[in-house]
Amino acid sequence: MSNETVVVSHPLVQHKLSLMRDKELSTAQFRRLLAEIGPLMLYEATRDLALTTREIETPLARMQAPVLAGKKLCFVPILRAGLGLVDSMLDLVPSARVGHIGLYRDPVTLAAVEYYLKLPDDIAARQVILLDPMLATGHSAVAAIARLKQRGATAIKFICLVAAPPGIATIHEAHPEVPIYAAAVDAELNDHGYIVPGLGDAGDRLFGTK
Repeated sequence: MSNETVVVSHPLVQHKLSLMRDKELSTAQFRRLLAEIGPLMLYEATRDLALTTREIETPLARMQAPVLAGKKLCFVPILRAGLGLVDSMLDLVPSARVGHIGLYRDPVTLAAVEYYLKLPDDIAARQVILLDPMLATGHSAVAAIARLKQRGATAIKFICLVAAPPGIATIHEAHPEVPIYAAAVDAELNDHGYIVPGLGDAGDRLFGTK
């Protein structure tokens, strides 16, 4: 399905996101909540993973048991805020591989500038989960998806917490086959390209650099 945006409305996701939006929340609390919400978002985004069966023996009988098919997932956080989602997702899928894309946003043009890229060699054979808590203008996500495709990735999903309509439209226009999973779609961007009401700069709040 093209141009797909899934808003994860699960009550636990919505509750944790509301707590994260509070400007009085400490860095430690923000970090913990981001780690808690990550696996819940991943759960929704992996509902369609392919299964196969293999024979196992329970204490009572042999059976054909369902297991994941093919290569394991690859999580790719967009540095630096995407890092806050990785560890807890690895707790859920410990065999996953992890790539990294370093991008920063030019303060004048808001364009994404790449400064680091490291991906598994066999990324073309893996389902890639691209991670960034905020989808604002969409420039960073579009640039990251383009680089993943250049390296051979063909199955990509994007997970964020808060998205804005311009960012969603930017991804849908450039990469219509990449589904977006978000906990919320907020109203707008301000003059500095920040999501409103949003939750501020996720990287600053995650690492205490605000």
